[in-house]
Amino acid sequence: MSASPEKVLIIRFSSVGDIVLSSLLVRAFRKRFPSCRLDYVVKEEYADLVMHNSNITSVIRFPKSETLDDLKKLRARIQQNRYDLIIDIHDSLRSRFLTFGAKRVVRINKRKLARFLLVRFKINTYDAFNGAPSVALRYLEPVRAFGVEDDGAGLECFVGEEDEREVDILVQGSGFRSSQQFIGLCPSAKHYNKMWLKERFAEVASILSRTRNQPIVLFGFGENEVVRCNEIQNHIHSLRPVRRTLAESSLRPYGEPKTLNLSGKISLTETAAMMDKCSIVVTNDSGLMHLAAARKRNVVAIFGPTVKELGFFPFGTNSVVVENNGLRCRPCTHIGLASCPKGHFKCMNDISVEQVIASANTLLQ
Repeated sequence: MSASPEKVLIIRFSSVGDIVLSSLLVRAFRKRFPSCRLDYVVKEEYADLVMHNSNITSVIRFPKSETLDDLKKLRARIQQNRYDLIIDIHDSLRSRFLTFGAKRVVRINKRKLARFLLVRFKINTYDAFNGAPSVALRYLEPVRAFGVEDDGAGLECFVGEEDEREVDILVQGSGFRSSQQFIGLCPSAKHYNKMWLKERFAEVASILSRTRNQPIVLFGFGENEVVRCNEIQNHIHSLRPVRRTLAESSLRPYGEPKTLNLSGKISLTETAAMMDKCSIVVTNDSGLMHLAAARKRNVVAIFGPTVKELGFFPFGTNSVVVENNGLRCRPCTHIGLASCPKGHFKCMNDISVEQVIASANTLLQ
């Protein structure tokens, strides 16, 4: 092994989940090389996720415009810094353009062939491609030769004091105590077929709220997610007293569930700070699921078209994944689709309220 790297760059442009999953790599590399300069390239809209990380020396923001001129300027900056090592865990045409001619570059093994065979033909060959660990662990693979190893501490997402203060102000201004614990709901995802049914999210939230005497907080970003969270909030308040379910025996007369809808109202780091107030987070397979895992929440994750071999299950926290293992059409995608290719959407339709409530109660006990 050559001399220890003194100037290192990590490239991961997006998105929320991938950046949060990279936190293990950042911490493990810093532990192995405590005195190195460790910079991180990320799209500016996700920079909040890494800006408070003390393991990172400098955050380099890639502009939202993402023009060729932006890429050229960023490449020139990278060349001027003369990094000893570049860790490319995005591995795209853009990241390869940025790293062309660099002194030493290592890249993630995305297991693209294994992924293609599993999604397209339902043939699982991951054992022949170094297995199917979490993506967080796959990010470590390119630097194993440098002695960088998993420390077993899971993921991280650092928040600032201002984030915590703003969240406390928001919670108290909405009529709740600062110390109040919530039932967290992340009912959206980037793609339609990764989202469980709105009505069932509402019913699960209502049951858990009545059972635990805890209000509900809804998280989401972007116009579509705000609309979805608003619809679920309205449905929660329109529900009649909870119908007979496996949870009914533990229900107590706490009255109508209270909700705090924060979709579209807070930043990513404020979301992380607010998740600290959640006893549990019920979520789809989404970036916010990884954020909840990074804050070490209890996580119930509802998986439809995707499977664990793809590497994006909750990592490093107490969690239960609810999925329909009996479907031969899973997985139908590795990132999500606008609709169910088969038209029946059984991967989500067959997951019941009772299953999710039972999983939540297992974690909360």
